[in-house]
Amino acid sequence: MNDYLTFALSVFTGFFAIMNPIANTPIFLGLVEAESEISKRKTAKTASITAFIIVAAFVVLGKYIFELFSITIPAFKITGGILIFYVGFEMLMSKKSKVHDSENKEDDNAIAISPLAIPILAGPGTIVTAMNFVTGVSYVHIAIVIIIFAVMLLLTYLAFTLSEVIVEKIGRNLIAVIGKIMGLILAIIGTGMVVEGIKLSFNF
Repeated sequence: MNDYLTFALSVFTGFFAIMNPIANTPIFLGLVEAESEISKRKTAKTASITAFIIVAAFVVLGKYIFELFSITIPAFKITGGILIFYVGFEMLMSKKSKVHDSENKEDDNAIAISPLAIPILAGPGTIVTAMNFVTGVSYVHIAIVIIIFAVMLLLTYLAFTLSEVIVEKIGRNLIAVIGKIMGLILAIIGTGMVVEGIKLSFNF
């Protein structure tokens, strides 16, 4: 039971760092600033559901995707670790990561799908993080990853619907600090993945 709890906490930390609901609230506000409250909630809901379907599909079908493209676990961990480290590094440098950012401001449904669902909520970094947690694990661990991701999306949905209150109460400066802390955590997670991949490659 303790192993499952430790695993769940690791998954939650990884997802929280890569998705960061609090830091994403100003982005959401900027994309939907001209919409009504009802429309904002609908956009947040559509984005959350779409992101869940995308990541859950990769989590469940990850093994078959690996076999189809002959991807080895060490290669995936090293490449994924580099990508996650890059996202974290850009966050530390106060840059909007290219794997998260998009400047397209289109109609409600279009915004919900892209850029909110893809790539802000279910971008390459999120997918890599999810698949890293389910490589070579049991079905119970896979279920934990899916449940934790669903919880993260629920928190994100709540953050988006309360985005104006959050930005007003916390302030953009503190949100920026939280973003940097999450960036550091991501960089550490990415480094750990690379080290683990190298160990697997050379049987350390």
